[in-house]
Amino acid sequence: MLSKSASGHPKSEFSKTRSVEPMGLVRNTNLSALLVLLFCFCLKFCSATDTITAAKFITDPETVISNGGDFKLGFFSPANSTDRYVGIWYAQYSVPTVIWVANRDKPLKNSSGVLTISEDGNLVVLDGQTKVLWSSNFSSSVVNSSAQLLDSGNLILQENTKGAIIWESFQHPSDTYMPKMEISTDVRTGKKVQLTSWKSHSDPSIGNFSAGIDVRNLPEFLVWNDGSPYWRSGPWNSRIFIGVPYMDSSYLNGFRLRDDKEGTFSFTFFFSKDPLRKDFVVLNAQGHLLQKRSNNGEDWKVKRSSLETECDVYGRCGAFGSCNPQDSPICSCLWGFEPKNTEEWNRGNWTSGCVRRTPLQCERVNNNGSEGEKKDGFLKLTMMKVPYLADWSTTLEENCSTQCLENCSCIAYAYDSGIGCMTWTGSLIDIHKFLTGGADLYVRLTYSELDKMGNVKVIVTVIVIIGVISTGICTYLLRRWSSKQKGKIVTLIFDKHGENVNQVLLQELPLFSLQELASATNNFHLSNKLGQGGFGPVYRGKMSDGEEIAVKRLSRASGQGLEEFMNEVVVISKLQHRNLVRLLGCCVEGEEKMLVYEYMSNKSLDAFLFDSVKPKLLDWRRRFNIIEGISRGLLYLHRDSRLRIIHRDLKASNILLDEELNPKISDFGMARIFGSNEDQANTKRVVGTYGYMSPEYAMGGRFSEKSDVFSFGVLLLEIVSGRRNTSFYDDEQAMSLLGFAWKMWNAENIVALTEPVIREPCFEMEILRCIHVGLLCVQDFAKDRPTISVVISMLKSETIDLPLPKQPAFTERQISPHAGSLNNITVTMVQGR
Repeated sequence: MLSKSASGHPKSEFSKTRSVEPMGLVRNTNLSALLVLLFCFCLKFCSATDTITAAKFITDPETVISNGGDFKLGFFSPANSTDRYVGIWYAQYSVPTVIWVANRDKPLKNSSGVLTISEDGNLVVLDGQTKVLWSSNFSSSVVNSSAQLLDSGNLILQENTKGAIIWESFQHPSDTYMPKMEISTDVRTGKKVQLTSWKSHSDPSIGNFSAGIDVRNLPEFLVWNDGSPYWRSGPWNSRIFIGVPYMDSSYLNGFRLRDDKEGTFSFTFFFSKDPLRKDFVVLNAQGHLLQKRSNNGEDWKVKRSSLETECDVYGRCGAFGSCNPQDSPICSCLWGFEPKNTEEWNRGNWTSGCVRRTPLQCERVNNNGSEGEKKDGFLKLTMMKVPYLADWSTTLEENCSTQCLENCSCIAYAYDSGIGCMTWTGSLIDIHKFLTGGADLYVRLTYSELDKMGNVKVIVTVIVIIGVISTGICTYLLRRWSSKQKGKIVTLIFDKHGENVNQVLLQELPLFSLQELASATNNFHLSNKLGQGGFGPVYRGKMSDGEEIAVKRLSRASGQGLEEFMNEVVVISKLQHRNLVRLLGCCVEGEEKMLVYEYMSNKSLDAFLFDSVKPKLLDWRRRFNIIEGISRGLLYLHRDSRLRIIHRDLKASNILLDEELNPKISDFGMARIFGSNEDQANTKRVVGTYGYMSPEYAMGGRFSEKSDVFSFGVLLLEIVSGRRNTSFYDDEQAMSLLGFAWKMWNAENIVALTEPVIREPCFEMEILRCIHVGLLCVQDFAKDRPTISVVISMLKSETIDLPLPKQPAFTERQISPHAGSLNNITVTMVQGR
């Protein structure tokens, strides 16, 4: 503040203290003191805003920000929670992305929290009663310390006299792996720096999964589920992890493994030197390591995931089993091995693995005391994820095979130029066939198995040649025959007696007798009837061993017939996924045709959604779990199974619920298998259910993955609203659910669309996102709809900013729900099971 002297020159207010007037002296002295206090106050909040001291603490909801403005430290509440935590998050994004949490297992229940430096120099979180909820827990007392938030996102506690760092958040991470952070293992002390997952999206307490370095043999990065391996990267070869197929040259400068030669191994990454590109890796609550990226300030997108297919789960196929996501089933025994438990293996439970058919030659020598004429050899498997726990040596590549053969305990070897010779003496676990990358794995086999392998190759070559010629001849003859006759599909499936199904189609599917199923269902008694579909009635049954089953019996009067029956057999018998109903077998005797499924105790989803009482049993958590389960099942059909399947009849009555209300997609009678190079197909026979068919399919017979996405969108809106798409609203001019949803969306009145039993403020944003995604799925044009993989990312909030939906199909037309078959369109009406 400046004033003017009698001479007109400016002078400081502080010069007034020089006045000789007593009252002026007192007055001006007080003013000076006030200015000094204001200066100190401003100094506290205008400088060193990245630092916390004993005198400069923060209380909820205050924050500190790193010097460059990249990160904030303060109090926050996770989504759908009112609990308060101290954490660090990215500062410049619309939705806070939390990278570290202090009081993970001791949340504050109100806004009374304080983050400060305690008397012993530790950084602590206190509640309103000054009770310590969390501490940096540095053991030695420090007289003068302060905490600083760095632009790397690291929170450091340092001793101020010498500037020594005594504690840092990067050494005590939560679920997020940041650039330049060290994940480490000390084999001498057992001390580890690891990631630990959140318990859920709304609960940052320590979850079931952890991730870090395993150095028992060769260094690998592992994810553990309650201490058991859940995913592994394969060995590190000084450049990449050879068990991660997408790690290529773009990663070479980003990863570093440091060995201090004293027992400590630490791993760091830094993907890019571009300041506009940011990356981090998070271990989510499901045990997936997700690499997230933001370019030039855009919202975070998932770049990579550790679990892309079911084969990425550790030991999916057990010992000596090989996993290939392109095959169906995905697990097979290595050549020379057979399932340890054939019954379990045929049911899709592969965890017991495989056993060797013929003992190795060196084993026979040890047992019999004499040496055979022919020695063991090796079967070469290319582009493989090598098994867990390899032994390592510097042996040259050309000597690796000899070294393994000379050791009777050695059962496989592989070589990598960055590692050397890898050998295995125990069970081969976690073998995975890649489409690219990986290593060549040599599995030891007895000479007789190798001879069989050679003979099989010759036989297969001959069969392929004969098969190609035969197929060409048969195709030609079949086309000529088809052009002359209107024969039914029955002549292709049944033999001349019309009784036995072609075993080529059903060789992997158990056959039940009519007597067995009649006995299980009490002669198909009405009391065992579960429901009625277009295919025919469905009955509950109980086999003699106590296993409960569901029997779908083809009705002679059904509009669906033998073609749908065989289609469902061929399609679903080749699929294995927890969100697809499991086909146990079938029965074809005389005029009877039946499919046998696992029994689902809670019947179908429509029975819960549209019942007058049961909707109360489906709270929002259960509904969202059902939505996620259906989407995962669709993703498997569209992308992850060896066959690409378009379901074509996805609806609430075809979603079955097990005893824990987990969803399973059923009814594959109308499904179509797509070739690897097919994106869409056309048909003159449109089959499906009114209200769920996409416009391009209903009107033009064109169907693709986007057709199923449309049906999924309708189903999603039904789950949120509790209303059928084919229900009508007298006050809404008989518009469909899609029309009503669109109208409420534009009116910003989503509450009117939401089922009353799930209207809770803590779920409002998640429900809104689901409605948003549902509207994106039911857009009129297929090209505007997202793929199911993108839908899953949207639902998991991995894609933050969603595009605005365009007007859905069928919102401007008033279509009668009683439409029948038009232009060769077969329409199924929705009925409860």
